[in-house]
Amino acid sequence: MRLEGNTILVTGGTSGIGRALAVAFHGRGNRVIVTGRRRELLDAIASAHPGIIGMPLDLDEPASLPRLGIEVRARFPELNVVIANAGVSRPEDMTAEGWDASAAEAIVRTNILGVLAVTAEFLPVLKGRPNATIMATSSALAFVPRADFPTYCASKAFLHSWLVSARHQLRDVPVEVLELSPPYVQTELTGPQQVSDPRAMPLDAFVAEVMGLLDRGEHPVGEILLKRDHARRWAERDGKYADIFAAMNST
Repeated sequence: MRLEGNTILVTGGTSGIGRALAVAFHGRGNRVIVTGRRRELLDAIASAHPGIIGMPLDLDEPASLPRLGIEVRARFPELNVVIANAGVSRPEDMTAEGWDASAAEAIVRTNILGVLAVTAEFLPVLKGRPNATIMATSSALAFVPRADFPTYCASKAFLHSWLVSARHQLRDVPVEVLELSPPYVQTELTGPQQVSDPRAMPLDAFVAEVMGLLDRGEHPVGEILLKRDHARRWAERDGKYADIFAAMNST
């Protein structure tokens, strides 16, 4: 992926990893468009970082993505990078009385169907652009799950598999397909307590390491994965899956 001179669209770009990536890429001289549901957050990032463009997108509203697509094509026909980052995470307790699939359905709508819909909307544009890239935010939990977040982890495992197939299909187009697999990072993905959790990696440090990996082209088979997560990535191959799963799910 070229790191300068792009026009980049970042979904879920008003907070957390998406916001930090948007700011980092903007700092490298790229034109950056961020999307999100809340207008005040879009205005806030645009105000704090002049030149970043905020556009509303609510993946639960059927007309929102086509409307965004029309506007982006009209205003930014040079778009060549899409970072499908929007995601949600919720714990689920299947032992609880009254447990149902509502939380799982919401996760699937955003984390799976949202990524597919965003890709389908903008892939025709990217196919005609030089240095085109699709990046989707997966998770290191795709490889060894936290059992208290079953659908979230499964949604990221789906994305990992789907991105492998997309990368193969698009190998001659060419559109580069990258998978960003973060560890546990200090964001509000699971709630406000995660931002200050000392077990989580500081957000700035994570993004700095990601940009370094991209700079050096250190993403074998398209996977942007920190060294600290290699053990989880290769747990089954190395015969350590059971031990790592037990350590991650000890409570």
